[in-house]
Amino acid sequence: MRVIFARLIFIVLALLLLVQIWIISSLYWWKSHPVEKTMFMRIAMFQNDDLEIQHQWISYDRMGSAIKKAVIAAEDGKFTQHHGFDWNGVQTALAKNEKNGEVVAGGSTITQQLAKNLFLYNQRSYIRKTQEAIVTVFMEQIWSKQRILEVYLNSVEFGQGIYGIEAASRHYFNCSSRHLNQRQAMFLAALLPNPKYYQTHKNDAKFLFRQRFIAKYMNSSQIP
Repeated sequence: MRVIFARLIFIVLALLLLVQIWIISSLYWWKSHPVEKTMFMRIAMFQNDDLEIQHQWISYDRMGSAIKKAVIAAEDGKFTQHHGFDWNGVQTALAKNEKNGEVVAGGSTITQQLAKNLFLYNQRSYIRKTQEAIVTVFMEQIWSKQRILEVYLNSVEFGQGIYGIEAASRHYFNCSSRHLNQRQAMFLAALLPNPKYYQTHKNDAKFLFRQRFIAKYMNSSQIP
């Protein structure tokens, strides 16, 4: 029995090691190559065979500054200042959740969200959060802040089957992300917490509030 248990432990540890090797190898490859598909995209296609993915990679220098500022204001105001984790943001989110008696705010940074999008899945669990933290540390060590934001903007979901800022810009406004104005950038950034819902509920009170919030802070956002 002990031998069987020891072998099971060895197999689990070996699998965990292989996963970390795969993640690190992928991060080094994607350091200079476009990310064509994320884990979130693969899961979405697996769950819906008829889903048509809209995705078009665009380099960081071809993106307009408005969308960079809007997304940082919306998702991670201290993006350029932290090393993957915003502990003050986590404490603020926990306080809001405790006050409301439910999860109404999250403390995930852009790096943490990207780690989840690239390699993991959306269900909440301690195992997923632990792996997310590990990937976040790797990513902050291997990639620059500019690369993290570039890949994030190219892979985050903006609606049903719509991934990346270029596809989103063309879908909603029929223009390249380079030409987004401030109002359009605020709209797209406000979609991010719940893109499939807000895509069809554009007059939702929370969605409109988020746009006003972004308008207030985006001009002071620091972009890498």
